[in-house]
Amino acid sequence: MTLLRKLFISQLLCFLTWSLSAQQLQTDLLIIGGGASGTTAGIQAARMGINTTILEETTWLGGMLTSAGVSAIDGNNALPSGLWGEFREQLHQHYGGPKAVATGWVSNTLFEPSVGNNILQAMAAKENNLHIHFNTRWTGVSKQNGKWRVSFIRNNQPGTIEAKILIDATELGDIMAATRTPYSTGMDSRLQTGEAVAPLKANNYIQVLTYVVTLKDYGKNADKTIPRPAGYQPDIFRCCCAGSDPYGSNNGKMNCDFMMQYGKLPNNKYMINWPGCGNDYPLNVIEMNREARTEALKKAKLHTLRYLYYLQTELGYKNLGIADDEYPTDDKLPMIPYYREARRLKGITTLTFNHVAKPFDQPEAYYRTGIAVGDYPIDHHQEKDPAVPKIDFSKAKVPSYNIPLGSLIPAQTEDLIVAEKSISVTNIVNGATRLQPVVLQLGQAAGALAAIALQQQLPPRKVAVRSVQQALLKAGVYLMPYIDVTKENPHFNAIQRIGTTGILRGFGVPYTWANQTWFYPQRPVSEYEFTQGLLTYYPAARRLTPTGQDLTPAFMVQAFQAAGATGITYEKMAEAWQQLQFSTAISNNLSLNREMAAVLTDHFLHPFDIPVTFTGTLQP
Repeated sequence: MTLLRKLFISQLLCFLTWSLSAQQLQTDLLIIGGGASGTTAGIQAARMGINTTILEETTWLGGMLTSAGVSAIDGNNALPSGLWGEFREQLHQHYGGPKAVATGWVSNTLFEPSVGNNILQAMAAKENNLHIHFNTRWTGVSKQNGKWRVSFIRNNQPGTIEAKILIDATELGDIMAATRTPYSTGMDSRLQTGEAVAPLKANNYIQVLTYVVTLKDYGKNADKTIPRPAGYQPDIFRCCCAGSDPYGSNNGKMNCDFMMQYGKLPNNKYMINWPGCGNDYPLNVIEMNREARTEALKKAKLHTLRYLYYLQTELGYKNLGIADDEYPTDDKLPMIPYYREARRLKGITTLTFNHVAKPFDQPEAYYRTGIAVGDYPIDHHQEKDPAVPKIDFSKAKVPSYNIPLGSLIPAQTEDLIVAEKSISVTNIVNGATRLQPVVLQLGQAAGALAAIALQQQLPPRKVAVRSVQQALLKAGVYLMPYIDVTKENPHFNAIQRIGTTGILRGFGVPYTWANQTWFYPQRPVSEYEFTQGLLTYYPAARRLTPTGQDLTPAFMVQAFQAAGATGITYEKMAEAWQQLQFSTAISNNLSLNREMAAVLTDHFLHPFDIPVTFTGTLQP
């Protein structure tokens, strides 16, 4: 048998095997979309032992980070939570450390999109329980006999796959629409959400999208000027260098050279994703079908080419041309646009501006159910049309925040989890939760939730909040956005657990482009402050008579006994002291700091073990 004949037979067998198996694929967890959240959902679920499958339309993983070219990370530089932190560490190893990826001024972490894809593919490939079908477009979804049944086309061949739980990790929340899961789009009314910064009336306006382009410096003598794009009008771009950033470098002053450096990537490449008079483009394709979207997005791509032509001809950057070694596309542009806004789930909880701005002052204690953290400000890219309601960002300042687990779970549809930018938040809050590190964490949380639901044979809404949080803590995820308690701290988990109870609360600070929440672990805590926190969990602690003096082991023993832990004595506390890795020797009258108080409370009372509802209410 000739080699050519053997090769033909081998290829035929592979084709037939795929064709047959494609009719009856089975998995436990099915994720539609291998974008930022879909990838991390798949990795997390697979690490927890779940047979997991991802269907991805392109040949890449990472979505907006890679396939859309938004390879300058916004936010969470001080909060390397979970798989986001792992991804960043891989970037550091590839390029040679944190300084090697701090190449622009818009971000602390910039990278070539192809490198980001390679890293995510390598991370996914390590998981034996994770199966990824690239070049696979889903075509239908239904629920049959208690399982999801999804039809798809892969390499022009039809197939179906069944799963117990489905995660919508699409860019625009398309699975929600296909399953008739309730959702909203556009700007919410302040009368509905209670957000003073929202417009009075709801509308259908969404943030502008951007068709990013990645450029490469071909040398000062090179001329990579593209042909003049159809409809090119230079006047609309003339204000691109005229803005300012009061929080940015260069003393807040903008010029064209400084503008070009904002998205400078390693290896002399540039991410062009510029607001205002740049390549932002007002286009709402959410409710369009696939064909209509493809046609409409040609306009956004053309707008970016016009902007590129302006940069090359009017501003003189003719040496910067479209990178020829990034995307596997004919035009060398990204495979998808950068969508800033999508459908938003109507979940069992909805995170509003008020919950983010003042988490401890709301009727719902959503902070107790946190599964992801973010520190980027509320940032909306809006077109200059005067008919579009403007957000007063001077009144929309928030500290860093966490996102409640219930924002991933539909209020109605069972066995569906929603991730990416489609979680249950308001339009205002979406301006902060849409950023890459947050979406990576949302996927990881969705994967953990799905894994536990499958292991316990429960619908996601019946899974205990604390069990998901504990799984995420084990994976190095921040539940609370404490900037001053890193994962290297031996008491990180204990402080995170106590933070989610609210017995000892963090202090939020709205701060430029990297908002903050401080735990102040070394700060002394008074008897009164500690008792007030304890009362939120243990009403019997009202028998205490605290003063404003510093908390001591002696008073803490009394407090624990009042809370119901009658067997706690000073001797037992002293015995546990060394085990808990405190550097200071214990004494009856030692002034305890917040870190010590948190760790001792976690160790002796275990308040984190008390179940909470999705709204943060304590369950008996």
